[in-house]
Amino acid sequence: MVTPTRAQEEIRDHAALDLLVVAPAGCGKTEALALRVQGMLNRSEVVSPRKVLVVTFSNRARDNIRERLRSYIGVNTLRDRVSVVNFHGLSARIIRAHANVIGLSPDLKIPETDIIGKACKTRNFGYALESRVKDALRDAKLEPRSDLEVQEYLSTNREVHALEIEQERVSRGELSYDDLPRLAELILANERVASLYKAHFGAVVVDEFQDLTPQQLRIVNAIGYKRTTFAGDLAQGIYGFTGAKPSEVNAAIEEECTSRVTFAESHRSSPAVLAAVNSLSSLTSGVELTAAIPDRWPGGGMFSIVPFPDSEAEALWMVELAQGLLERAPSHRVGIMARTAARRRFVEAELVKREIDFMRWDDGVLDTDAARMMRSMLSSFDLRGYERAENKDQFLREAVGIDSVVETDSKKSLAEALVWCQDLLQQDVSVFEIRSRVRVGDDSTLVTKPGIHVLTGHAGKGQQFDWALIVGAEDGTLPFFKAESDEELAEEARVLSVMLSRARHGAVIGYAKNVRTQAGRPRDYDPSPFLLPLKKAEPRDRSSLRSWLASVDWEMIGAR
Repeated sequence: MVTPTRAQEEIRDHAALDLLVVAPAGCGKTEALALRVQGMLNRSEVVSPRKVLVVTFSNRARDNIRERLRSYIGVNTLRDRVSVVNFHGLSARIIRAHANVIGLSPDLKIPETDIIGKACKTRNFGYALESRVKDALRDAKLEPRSDLEVQEYLSTNREVHALEIEQERVSRGELSYDDLPRLAELILANERVASLYKAHFGAVVVDEFQDLTPQQLRIVNAIGYKRTTFAGDLAQGIYGFTGAKPSEVNAAIEEECTSRVTFAESHRSSPAVLAAVNSLSSLTSGVELTAAIPDRWPGGGMFSIVPFPDSEAEALWMVELAQGLLERAPSHRVGIMARTAARRRFVEAELVKREIDFMRWDDGVLDTDAARMMRSMLSSFDLRGYERAENKDQFLREAVGIDSVVETDSKKSLAEALVWCQDLLQQDVSVFEIRSRVRVGDDSTLVTKPGIHVLTGHAGKGQQFDWALIVGAEDGTLPFFKAESDEELAEEARVLSVMLSRARHGAVIGYAKNVRTQAGRPRDYDPSPFLLPLKKAEPRDRSSLRSWLASVDWEMIGAR
């Protein structure tokens, strides 16, 4: 266990069950939430047999907080007094136990994969149509509608393809990921059921409140209104495309909670990185942060903005910079990030050209058996047969022999790999390249290994790198050209802030005057408007960056 900070102690010792914890990246939020649960149990605010419900958004966040709870309250108390689940797990639990109260069978099939994406691929939908279908179904299910009302909504909005897929889902007795919170909310509208959960859980803790949809907030309130600790950071709210509404949810939580604790010290990032993040706070509604121990960062850390004539020159320079950083500090992790996967393709091409090993976060990360089967299939893949097949999803399933796999987790891993493979085939990626991109391992061994990592800003949320190299800071890419409303533009600024805040020692932002489109045509761009407020952080130019790299104590940096 670590020595708690003053803010963490305040959260632990706060007596009322309702609390808003504003915790920017790298400020010790997970530790604080574990302490919060410990304090509630020690003060007997939640008395046995009642439990504390801890809700996260990802399996990784769930596992992280479980690990911290074990160290503070012990394995037995964790098992008996705390339930740690992600939102899908909580919703599935409610559906399995009480589906009958809304006239549904408790035997409905809980999703293990993206069944909507699979249905779209079975129908050979292109990217645009698949996106429209998914958006239509998501929007239909963000409100507490019954199956019939969902179909009526889709019919009224003339979403023919989405309606067809929804009708087939209902007929098969399957659930999609979007169905889980929808049905959970419908079930909790039954006061008798809601009262069972209110009685069972004496307090609720929600991690990353800024990622809540209004629907998920209603589920939380049905169980623990005025008895919930919400922790997160509005400046990290970047999931509007999933239905999250950070500003709306934040306003509702501030009205619900009588007390608020704000973290303002970062234990993750250098003063230079924090200055960059702080310079965007007027756009992101973020907290002004300071380094907890500023003297621990050699040279105060580094932040730089570098212009380039074109995207190829940017990619070449960024790859060489990443190599130089790793030569000086081989144990470090360098994250090369972009707002979109398409914009970072120049970096990937340069890495492949130079035969530099790197971790592409979009790629299939598979267990050994699934990777072996995928590579075997792709080594003798019948591409012409695939292209002629009416049901391409079924073609892939038969080609890899998925029905012969008995072990559940391996089958799930293989099914997800087939979806990834089909996405790449639709993008005309060669079979040889797909095979070369199959990686063996798991999130803990590959995603956290030293070296170069290539990813989007959204994928990097919740992670950290020693260095963050951000490419593509052009108007139209960042902010994305589809962002028009004030809230959409604020979310784009948050994406940039999230990418910057991944960095420990230093961050570099690059932008290009000319970017070649995916069709191969050159196109001129203006710099991102977000670069203007970043000037307050006094970024280094290319020459000053070189001087910093040459003068800083690399022995000390490599040891941190």
